[in-house]
Amino acid sequence: MRVLHFSDLHIGVENYGRIDPETGLSTRLGDFLYSLDQVVEFALTEGVDLVLLAGDAYKGRDPTQTHQREFAKRLNRLSRAGIPTFLLVGNHDLPAASSRATAVDIFPTLEVANVYVGNSLKNYDVSTPSGPIQVLAVPWPRRSAILSREDSRGMSIEQVRQALEERLTEGIDIEAKKLNPDIPAIITAHVTVNGATVGTERSMMLGQDHVLLVSALDRPQVEYVALGHIHKHQILRPDPPMVVYSGSLQRVDFSEEGDEKGFCVVDLDQTAPQGQRMTNFEFHKLDARIFVTVDVSVEPQDVDPTATVVRAINRKEIADAVVRVRISLAAESDAHLQETEIREALEPAHFIASISREIVGSRRTRISPTEGEDLQPMQALGLYLDSRNIEGERREKILRKAEELIEQDSAEPEEVV
Repeated sequence: MRVLHFSDLHIGVENYGRIDPETGLSTRLGDFLYSLDQVVEFALTEGVDLVLLAGDAYKGRDPTQTHQREFAKRLNRLSRAGIPTFLLVGNHDLPAASSRATAVDIFPTLEVANVYVGNSLKNYDVSTPSGPIQVLAVPWPRRSAILSREDSRGMSIEQVRQALEERLTEGIDIEAKKLNPDIPAIITAHVTVNGATVGTERSMMLGQDHVLLVSALDRPQVEYVALGHIHKHQILRPDPPMVVYSGSLQRVDFSEEGDEKGFCVVDLDQTAPQGQRMTNFEFHKLDARIFVTVDVSVEPQDVDPTATVVRAINRKEIADAVVRVRISLAAESDAHLQETEIREALEPAHFIASISREIVGSRRTRISPTEGEDLQPMQALGLYLDSRNIEGERREKILRKAEELIEQDSAEPEEVV
């Protein structure tokens, strides 16, 4: 039995893109759909029995009709081929109010063949071409479904988060013990796991995370743990059951500039004993849009700072890339810098994200109007902190406070504490 695991598709992220004149759609939408096409083609041609999306199909809670249509087209190809798809609900799929449907609930409502939606912490029985498999789903929790008003009354945000972590851990333990030992089982969870390299996804997070220990997911009843939410591919536990973040399919911003993008493939032997069924694991890299940073330091005595910047650009592979240029120079050199010539040198790029100048005594960052319109609040804050070179603990404190404010603003009415 072969399982394909990917996560954080985020259809709808369109920053750093432009309108494709042939389709009228954002080129960045094309990037994300192209990655999904690569996943689907692999599943159709390489004997995959189950395609598992570990959360966040869309960028936001209310995907457009176009985004829904394009996603459904790809799922339909798998469905018609008899390959089941399991869609775990992530934080970006959840509605603002508990009474509303998630962004992926339309599929079971329409009874789309071979599409399963994991919107509750429980075990799901999935039929595949090679036989049955059990999926213990751990979606991003709705607080109101785990903690009642009475539970959370008088609690601080940190206390609520701790209570969520305890309830999730207990729930996973209960469901794992219900699994049939004669049928292969995996866990899929959209969570932050302690010890994971978070990196840059903070710009995509809608609020501050609850964090689970690896031990909460390390269950002898399962063969593999497929994680989503963190955009960087990483293996948290190499021994069975492997605990793995597949990472996102496309780079969302410059914090993911150096990350490899792709999906995971796991082979299971159904005849082997429980906990010993995984026979192979592979990470398949995808052809994802490249992000490139050009850092240039102009010396005070430099008589032609523009030429210095252009030479630095020419040393980089910028064709079809999203590019930002960061220039450090003395105040007297700034007047001689010709941005028009710099932009001409950047013509091969897919998108010019920003050209920023760090000048002695002051800093300013120029951002393209298109990028500014599409930036999420945490992305805008991250760009500002980059321009101010704010790193380390101070940066962490600022980001954490901002996440708390966003979390409070977007909380359901019954969740306010």
